[in-house]
Amino acid sequence: MPYALDHRLVIGVASSAVFDLSESDAVFKRQGEQQYRRFQEEHLDTPLPKGIAFSFIRRLLSLNDLSDDPQNDPLVEVVLLSRNDPDTGLRVMRSIEHYGLGITRAIFMQGRSPYEFIPALNIALFLSANQQDVEAAIKANFPAGQVLDSTLVDDEQDNSLRIAFDFDGVLAGDESEQVMQREGLGRFHDHEVKNVMRPHNPGPLKEFLVRMGRIQTAEEQRKQLDPTYENRFRVSIVTARNAPSHERALNTLKSWGVMANDAFFLGGIEKGKVLGVLRPHIFFDDQPAHLRSASTVVPSVHIPFGVINHGPLDEIVQQPE
Repeated sequence: MPYALDHRLVIGVASSAVFDLSESDAVFKRQGEQQYRRFQEEHLDTPLPKGIAFSFIRRLLSLNDLSDDPQNDPLVEVVLLSRNDPDTGLRVMRSIEHYGLGITRAIFMQGRSPYEFIPALNIALFLSANQQDVEAAIKANFPAGQVLDSTLVDDEQDNSLRIAFDFDGVLAGDESEQVMQREGLGRFHDHEVKNVMRPHNPGPLKEFLVRMGRIQTAEEQRKQLDPTYENRFRVSIVTARNAPSHERALNTLKSWGVMANDAFFLGGIEKGKVLGVLRPHIFFDDQPAHLRSASTVVPSVHIPFGVINHGPLDEIVQQPE
């Protein structure tokens, strides 16, 4: 009987998201493909260093212990999507085994981006450090983010998972952002108040958030069975919105059947300062300006979606989301 992915949270990761490939990439760029192959073969049993999304993936997979049958019916599945061929990708698979990551499924496509397989594998999020691959995936309406060179937050003694999201252009579409960029902050607030009860259109990571909600439900069920259980998973919204535009965002989340544990409506306050205290294991935002400060304190992912990333520059005003 085929292994079903339909009811699981499936994440697709490039090796560049999970591991630090800087040394390998330098060999490829300096000496070409043949020397790169030789380098990987010679270092086959040398584990690759941890990359920016390593902690996020490890902690996410650890939540599979909430399943009644983690081996055969996990809540979370992570699939490696690689531009390597199977031979050069062998070092990646051995590194995965070395660190005890529960990743057993992989696609290797020599020199080609595997993002086209996102729908076939029911993937709710594809992470890669390759900007072109991520932008192509977003253009094809697939959920994808570029892992940036940023600060790695990890405490091996702690098994919690903290995820932070921007709202517009990440969880929600950029309809309201377009109003902001065209007409300014006042019109933006007017638009949100007028449409307060109308849910936003979904953004690239809406489905990812909804499927994460199933893990929240599983934790609550575990707590009912075991009152001593302490929740390990936490979702935060960190947005440049502020009152009176906060209410529509919260109503939208409620209409999707999901709940954030924390919400920060910052109204232009630098996100990096808040994130430095919150210390999520991963943060998603569509605005490069916000990610510049965020990436200095937490693992950060750029979602290259919407008017902020693709609109005419002369129409861009400023903030928020």
